[in-house]
Order: sequence, then structure tokens, then C-alpha cells
Amino acid sequence: MSERDGHGVRRLRVEELARWRREGRRHWLVDVRPRSERALASIEGAVGLDELPGGLDALDRDATLVFLCHHGIRSMLAARRAIDAGFTDVHNLEGGIDAWARDVDPDIPRY
Repeated sequence: MSERDGHGVRRLRVEELARWRREGRRHWLVDVRPRSERALASIEGAVGLDELPGGLDALDRDATLVFLCHHGIRSMLAARRAIDAGFTDVHNLEGGIDAWARDVDPDIPRY
């Protein structure tokens, strides 16, 4: 199990997320970056926070949420807000899209 921060957010390494995806583990991959950044580089299947139908409030509080941004700082803040909103299985992708591009999918541009 992933280590949690003081707010209850689990830290998720990019290699672990890659394994989840290979195994078909169900999760919402929520990209908190603005559309302009998502246009530069994105992970297949990720949904922008602004693109969730009904926003986070429409999701089951037990859904597995993985937040990402460029390096992991903005996504950590969003993950903490999700915990505060009552979500119970919340993860922050350590290193964000930059770590994903570096360590998992080098075809994704780094910026």
C-alpha cells in the first residue's frame, strides 16, 4: 500500500500507476492542469478536472482517484481537497506528467 501524507492522500509512483493500467485496475485519472498544458502532454485516459461530468461531486466517494499535474504539487492540493470532500481512496501521482514521460512513456513530450 502507498504511503499517505498527513492529510490522507496516498503517494503513487508512476511505475505503480503503469502497473495498475496494465492490470486494468479501475480508477479515475484526473489531470488538474489547464487545457493549454494538457495539450502539450497528456496520459491516455486522463480526464481534466474541468471535464468531469458533474465535477468531482458526481463521483462515488469510494472511487479510486489519482490526481496529476506537471510535477505533483497542484495535484497534491487537489487530492487534499478531495479528501476534505469525503473521498476515501485518493492518490497523488508523484512527479506528475514529467515523471510519467521520463520513466514510463518517453514518447510524451516533456516541457
